[in-house]
Amino acid sequence: MNETFDFVVVGAGSAGCALACRLSENPSVSVLLLEYGGSDVGPFIQMPAALSYPMNMRRYDWGFATEPEPHLGGRVLATPRGKVIGGSSSINGMVYVRGHARDFDTWEAMGAAGWGFRDVLPYFQRLENTKEGDASWRGMDGPLHVTRGTKWNPLFDAFIEAGRQAGYAVTADYNGARQEGFGAMEMTVHRGRRWSAANAYLRPALKRGNLRLVTGALARKILFENKRATGIEYERGGRIRTARARREVILSASAVNSPKLLMLSGVGPAANLTEHGIEVVADRPGVGDNLQDHLELYIQQACLRPITLYKHWNLVSKALIGAQWLFTGKGLGASNQFESCGFIRSRAGVEYPDIQFHFLPFAVRYDGRAAAEGHGYQAHVGPMRSKSRGRIRLTGADPKAPPSIRFNYMSHEDDWAEFRACIRLTREIFAQEAFAPYRGKELQPGGNVQSDQELDDFIRDHAESAYHPCGTCRMGAADDPMAVVDPQCRVIGVEGLRVADSSVFPRITNGNLNAPSIMVGEKAADHILGRLPLPASPLEPWIHPHWRTRQR
Repeated sequence: MNETFDFVVVGAGSAGCALACRLSENPSVSVLLLEYGGSDVGPFIQMPAALSYPMNMRRYDWGFATEPEPHLGGRVLATPRGKVIGGSSSINGMVYVRGHARDFDTWEAMGAAGWGFRDVLPYFQRLENTKEGDASWRGMDGPLHVTRGTKWNPLFDAFIEAGRQAGYAVTADYNGARQEGFGAMEMTVHRGRRWSAANAYLRPALKRGNLRLVTGALARKILFENKRATGIEYERGGRIRTARARREVILSASAVNSPKLLMLSGVGPAANLTEHGIEVVADRPGVGDNLQDHLELYIQQACLRPITLYKHWNLVSKALIGAQWLFTGKGLGASNQFESCGFIRSRAGVEYPDIQFHFLPFAVRYDGRAAAEGHGYQAHVGPMRSKSRGRIRLTGADPKAPPSIRFNYMSHEDDWAEFRACIRLTREIFAQEAFAPYRGKELQPGGNVQSDQELDDFIRDHAESAYHPCGTCRMGAADDPMAVVDPQCRVIGVEGLRVADSSVFPRITNGNLNAPSIMVGEKAADHILGRLPLPASPLEPWIHPHWRTRQR
């Protein structure tokens, strides 16, 4: 069962599919892509409106969970990661956000040379296929289709108008020059289907003879000769197999599984590895550290008019919506229902937005449980740049043992003040005249929750993950003792091994992580193949001219 390829890539997720596709564009190289999950064929993944199903199905999800989070009252939070071709792009909410330009300038300042905004913008343009926005800022012919919804419900426009009435700007394209403001939200949907990394990159690439996909393959460890990675040991069908790499091994296994696989293979904090009887190949204390995520709250308002998705929350309506989507690719099933959004700054003195809103014409949880009160609408809101940091550690040397995940959510005191601001600013937006025809009582937190202490109690009990883990194999300068990969995504301290996925983010980006994860796969492919990077962009983002003195 020993086979040899030029490149062995672990993980057919957002970055891994993009990476395998771009590597295999070179007909002279051979690429093996290993994925533990299986097929994404089926309506639960492909129908956008069914998004709450795949992320709660063990068939498609690794089923990870945190340890009891000490600052959230000991709650255990789900940490879904895609276990299917397309990875988390096949089970996520399909929201498309590049991040703010300053996010990537910060990466560069933290040691990720060549990853500033001017450097990564051309890769976002290369991956995109959209007919929206300014063509000088957007990509028009890439593999990843990005669209906007029809805004079929008047509440979508009411949210944008309420933001304007509250004194914020309306942005024509938050993925273009100006993120700050309220506007239409974009989604990775094409012709009514989820446009995952599997649909965008993997399926076209598999038509080439030099890319092979192996599913049901659990990576057990990286094989080393001295300090050079030479392949992957994996299990498939109950048998241990080996795939050799002539040139390089690349991990694109997620912010949870990439550090786990490094540690299982002897690359990581020496004390933790020794504790589990793992021989140390390279003592890299940063492996598994720097874990970050976005937390969010659902601020829910009752709706006085029966116009929300609640009227479809029954088996008959769901069946009709599903049938319409199945036969026409249209209707409510063709949208993720996140069709308007906002990005604002929490206070004066913050240079660029640090709060994100997803608006939904329904009061419901990610797990699909609807508010008992009936018709309602909600904003998902949370701070974008928490100072809290967590870690991932091994629980044993068994590759099948789940890792220990602790985000240390809300461990920094600033997080509490930022979340209180999120709640109060959302209430102000919901109180605008645009919502007057629809606005009933506040369902959550509830009108009686007002003081700092009451808000803190609500945050502790109700904050939920937005499912954006990242940062556990942080990119930085080669002489940074806490960096895991250098700016070419090479694992520091060994040879022939790279990591390319959201784990390399030095700091979490503004918004959902699917787009920057794919961008990492795109850019890493050029580094791996020795290509010159795409020419840097001269474009400059819009920054509020009075950000030092004004909140809006």
